[in-house]
Amino acid sequence: MPQRSAGLLIYRRTAGVFEFLLVHPGGPFWARKDEAAWSIPKGLIDDNEDELQAARREAEEELGVAIDGDFQPVGSYKQPGGKIVVAWSVEADIDADAVSSNMFTMEWPPRSGAMKEFPEVDKAGWFSLPEAGIKILKGQRPILDDFLQRRGAD
Repeated sequence: MPQRSAGLLIYRRTAGVFEFLLVHPGGPFWARKDEAAWSIPKGLIDDNEDELQAARREAEEELGVAIDGDFQPVGSYKQPGGKIVVAWSVEADIDADAVSSNMFTMEWPPRSGAMKEFPEVDKAGWFSLPEAGIKILKGQRPILDDFLQRRGAD
């Protein structure tokens, strides 16, 4: 069975235009990647955990702030690696510069035996639809499309 993640497509409206909050993964692998490297805040669903609760928990772990609001299901998306991402949208306006993420530990440099800590998310940013379409991972682009389709001409 493929791994399942849950996440939040956090949006706001500025002068009537949608902007989307995306996060950039921390750690050395992503350090120099920008286009098609950003993601919605998301993470693995624990055994017997409600999917929306997992999305809210993961967003809080990656952003350092609890997200509340009117959560609307957007859909489930199979990623190129096989993982399924279940997404909800929610309108919220948070300070992207104040993001404070959990840390993870990995061996770095590889095969060195040295363990180093890195943030799960090293930065967050608000992006217009055209910018978000370039920044977001290719497997998550349909989340933006489906959100806008559901919103109609709102």
